Amino acid sequence: MTKQTSPDALPIGRGLRGRCPRCGEGRLFQGFLSLRSACERCGLDYSLADAGDGPAVFVILIGGFIVVFAALITEIVYQPPYWMHAVLWLPLILLVTLAPLRMIKGLLIALQFHHKAEEGRLTSRSET
Repeated sequence: MTKQTSPDALPIGRGLRGRCPRCGEGRLFQGFLSLRSACERCGLDYSLADAGDGPAVFVILIGGFIVVFAALITEIVYQPPYWMHAVLWLPLILLVTLAPLRMIKGLLIALQFHHKAEEGRLTSRSET
């Protein structure tokens, strides 16, 4: 018999839901993108997490592809006036950039914890 694993047991599910990467119960975020100092359930110190600019880069690349592709197709097929492009694409830009940003940041932090990612360190050749 195979053991059923809930989606929250995996780091991907925990990160996407904005939950603690260790216990899956505590909240990861204090505000929209600001992290809590520690988990309120298990006490995991969130100072280990440093997503940096990774979430923004993923959002820009994925969202940019979606918006530019849609705008090009719309221009080729319908050739609307420029003001119509602004009306169509500005709300879509906000949607495809702000909506997934928190989920992607949570995912990257959960994956850092799961894979025990640490800051790189320089070592001399005699230490290797």
